[in-house]
Amino acid sequence: MNSLLKECALDEMCAYLPNQSQTTHYKIIEQCSTEQCAALIERGWRRFGNMFFRPICQECSACESIKIDVANFSFTKSQRRILKKAAHFSSRMQTPSMTQEHLQLFKKYHDYMEQKRQWENHGVSANGYYASFVHGYNDFGYEILYYDNTKLIGVDLIDILPEGISSIYFYYDPDYTSYSLGTYTILKQLELAQERQLSWIYLGYYVEACQSLNYKNRYKPYLTLQGRPSEYNHPLWVLLDT
Repeated sequence: MNSLLKECALDEMCAYLPNQSQTTHYKIIEQCSTEQCAALIERGWRRFGNMFFRPICQECSACESIKIDVANFSFTKSQRRILKKAAHFSSRMQTPSMTQEHLQLFKKYHDYMEQKRQWENHGVSANGYYASFVHGYNDFGYEILYYDNTKLIGVDLIDILPEGISSIYFYYDPDYTSYSLGTYTILKQLELAQERQLSWIYLGYYVEACQSLNYKNRYKPYLTLQGRPSEYNHPLWVLLDT
């Protein structure tokens, strides 16, 4: 049974654009059902642990919820080259977990991104990692672990929902940047969705001016969510006019 523990809106610094504030709506839901998670994701929410959130800024609409149309997606030649180049990697899908390997790789990735893109780096604690990426997976949360032989090189956190895959977070070993692992994992999600006859890959927020998020418009065709529908309103997604 779903249990809404807390709901609030907070004003904070924008996570995507510099020198801007952001108003974020939060819900803390314990034992969230697959159906409720799917309804929230379809309405533009994101999930970390048992926390769901979405921006509700009154004067800014830079954050666009985006989802890939799986049935009509075709792999480009360059995307197939990425898949081929990384074909020797192995993977395992399981419910989310936390090991010392996870924490070390998470730290290595964020240290790298701090230098490459000036990300804020607050370090990693076991409690913080567990709360964000392990707790709250219920019946729908998974991690896909990627290996080079026995070495963990990437962790892709996803929700598998009745109509699609929600891409939560991916981190990887910076020593493998030549393999375009960020692109590779999205392509593997698309393969998984096609195998399971799922309709969508939910990529979260696309922000054109945010370098860390503007890669998401490469996966076409995709749809964008109009407005911020409530749980009682039907969400309207509009196909990008390509």
